[in-house]
Amino acid sequence: MTPLLLPDGPTDPLALCLGAHCDDIEIGCGATLMTLARRHPRLRFHWSVFTSDERRAGETRAAAHRMFDDPRRVTVEVHDLRTSWLPQQWGEAKELMESLKARVDPTLVFTHRLEDRHQDHRTVAELTWNTFRDHLVLEYEIAKYEGDLGSPNLFVPVSLAVARRKTEILLACFPSQAGRDWFDADTWLGQMRLRGLECHAPERHAEAFHARKLIL
Repeated sequence: MTPLLLPDGPTDPLALCLGAHCDDIEIGCGATLMTLARRHPRLRFHWSVFTSDERRAGETRAAAHRMFDDPRRVTVEVHDLRTSWLPQQWGEAKELMESLKARVDPTLVFTHRLEDRHQDHRTVAELTWNTFRDHLVLEYEIAKYEGDLGSPNLFVPVSLAVARRKTEILLACFPSQAGRDWFDADTWLGQMRLRGLECHAPERHAEAFHARKLIL
């Protein structure tokens, strides 16, 4: 397979990571972010989560900072829009997204998949494309009851150590989700193993994304 490389430039590259809920970014692309951090020492990260409460905001801040050797590489902002009602808060969410665009100039953007059946996820994806119109956008996937996983076209092979580290951080940092039957290492390692099979990953694990626009 042909690799996609981040462009070199005079300024540090920035990965903008967008999530509807606390834990979405970590579940959808946590192993990829840790892999990119090791591959690109100058790469910085900016988390922006749209719905939360005080407890969950603390969880995602803790998780984001544990992912990197130097926690100063990541900036985390968490907003308090109402969970599960994001489509009805389109105006407020759009204002937050436009404010973000005015403050950051990302090299690449991670967001939800447009076809995601969760209404909050889908709204963030739509707002991403509506706002960051001239950027490299990679849509991550989250396994759920609705069974909406698709056929991704971009893969990031990850080491087994990084795959396991992702699961350890999720389990350690998000106790509020511990009672959910899908919130476990089997879910995340199983999905990464499947995507690793599909791209013939050297250590059998990968995360996958939908890349709708790329320039060669």
